[in-house]
Amino acid sequence: MSWQAKTRNAVLALEDGSIFRGFAFGAKATVSGEAVFNTGMTGYQETLTDPSYFGQIVTMTTPQIGNYGINAEDEESDGPKVAGFVVRELSPVVSNWRASGNLSDYLENHGIPGIEGIDTRALTKRLRVHGALKACLSTEDISDEEALAQAKNWEGIVGRDFVKEVTCEKSFEWDTGGDLSRPFSVPGTSLSITEKTPGEVHHLVAFDFGAKRAIYRNLRNSGFQVTVLPADASAEEARSHNPDAIFLSNGPGDPSALDYAHSTIRELIDDYPIFGICLGHQVLTHAIGASTYKLKFGHRGGNQPVRNVESEKVSITSQNHGFASDKEALEANGAVVTEYNLNDNTVSGMRIDGKPVFSVQYHPEAAPGPNDAQFLFTSFHKLVSEHKRSKLAPA
Repeated sequence: MSWQAKTRNAVLALEDGSIFRGFAFGAKATVSGEAVFNTGMTGYQETLTDPSYFGQIVTMTTPQIGNYGINAEDEESDGPKVAGFVVRELSPVVSNWRASGNLSDYLENHGIPGIEGIDTRALTKRLRVHGALKACLSTEDISDEEALAQAKNWEGIVGRDFVKEVTCEKSFEWDTGGDLSRPFSVPGTSLSITEKTPGEVHHLVAFDFGAKRAIYRNLRNSGFQVTVLPADASAEEARSHNPDAIFLSNGPGDPSALDYAHSTIRELIDDYPIFGICLGHQVLTHAIGASTYKLKFGHRGGNQPVRNVESEKVSITSQNHGFASDKEALEANGAVVTEYNLNDNTVSGMRIDGKPVFSVQYHPEAAPGPNDAQFLFTSFHKLVSEHKRSKLAPA
């Protein structure tokens, strides 16, 4: 059935008064959240299940979404974490040998509403001009005025702690048998996940602020035994596991709202090598006394160029964040800014002067390059090895 013959039974309303009418798919529901856009051409299931998108209504800029379906192996968490999903066209067919279902049924099963058939280029341009906006998406029978009121009344993302909604409930060991972290390669391409780093295995404690499973897989394949802790775990609990290193994961919401995490990492920073990704980078920023600020519309997609000023290397990275670390505040608190986003010159990486501690604002596990930033995991393994040897060396 053509769009012309269908009823536009779904609405997306933005706080600035913009109304987009389209066609419902997924669940029958009404949700509010922050309207953002993702420029990735593939990876919609990874986007849907990335906990960093909690509280957000995500628009995909690629015109057709859903053509390769859904499969359980590609989930980054236990189901979708987005509030709602916006696409230009939902693919009418699924064509992939790995697919176990289609996108609409998947969202319906998880209670997530979607809207298709709107001008996603116009929506994306509005978000780029005016910034990320509060929004309401409804696939129920509500008026434009009702949707607009719900969008305006939503609390927003600034100052909100969404981490508590997506972190694990209790500590656990990640993939002790190795079944979830099997190495693989794609014949005829440079894409590969190789065997874990030869030599010693380091025990790592990972703070789960909303981690993607691919991060844990990369850590394990790089020579780490991973113990995962809830976001609010204390420094004492982290120490009780006798780790060789600390990892700070990605996650959603405003990093400035996570006072408990800032203080915990502040207690650990002098004693362990630390590696942070995305929100973990921002938590580390606050832990050393620096600050973060909200970006106009954020960085979300797999085509973000990053330049390392120490190595002069440029990498194509995957990013998903709406906040950034303040460069001057970092440098005033002992950090060395190592990487910048070439699109807007925001901070993309740092290290702490004189300590085995570093972080990046992008996702090396997502591998859009595909291997541009994967070395960070093995670099961390090497850093931990050197730290352990230095502790054993005679004074």
